[in-house]
Amino acid sequence: MKITTLKPRIVTDGLLFPEGPVALPDGSVLVVEIRGGRLVRVTMDGRREVVAELGGGPNGAAMGPDGFCYVCNNGGFNWITAPDGHVRPHGRATGYAGGGIQRVDLATGKVQMLYTHCGAEALKGPNDIVFDGRGGFYFTDHGKTYDRLMDRGAVYYAAVDGSAIHEVVFPMLTPNGVGLSPDGAILYVSETETGRLWSFAVTAPGEVVKQPWPSPNGG
Repeated sequence: MKITTLKPRIVTDGLLFPEGPVALPDGSVLVVEIRGGRLVRVTMDGRREVVAELGGGPNGAAMGPDGFCYVCNNGGFNWITAPDGHVRPHGRATGYAGGGIQRVDLATGKVQMLYTHCGAEALKGPNDIVFDGRGGFYFTDHGKTYDRLMDRGAVYYAAVDGSAIHEVVFPMLTPNGVGLSPDGAILYVSETETGRLWSFAVTAPGEVVKQPWPSPNGG
């Protein structure tokens, strides 16, 4: 069997802390800029187009079944420049007012804030998102670190029309990436601080089996 080695190439650079790449049918790629607070489209020849100004800290993105782009906005960070010139996020942005889930119309750039709370609980720092085969989506809330305090994170499930949201998993320590198995039967969630990948058996949309103690979160 012949193995083909692809040589990587830079398509574009100069993005302000890009995350959440989404490949589109025309070959272009959507990315959010956490530091820039934008949703950007990058074409195959490296051209960049600002699709929408999102504010805060757009962190993860995915295309919904309705053709809109859904963005996890963590509310923003402050930024530190290291002596070597690298810039990294830190704490909560000055003027931080919470996180949320945004829906973006790619044709017009219109941005709608779908969720800022789950019941009485404010979203702290939504991070990553995945849609299931039923049209709903799971997303992680990474929380925020500030002063000597750290929010405990969670996983939520929500409807695309802004009508329903509920907590699926709590507590988690800095939950980050989230994904589903190809058959949708297993939910996977990574934790940054612990370096762990958790799995949860899905029994219904937004419902998972919880394992007993000593699992800290049922995974």
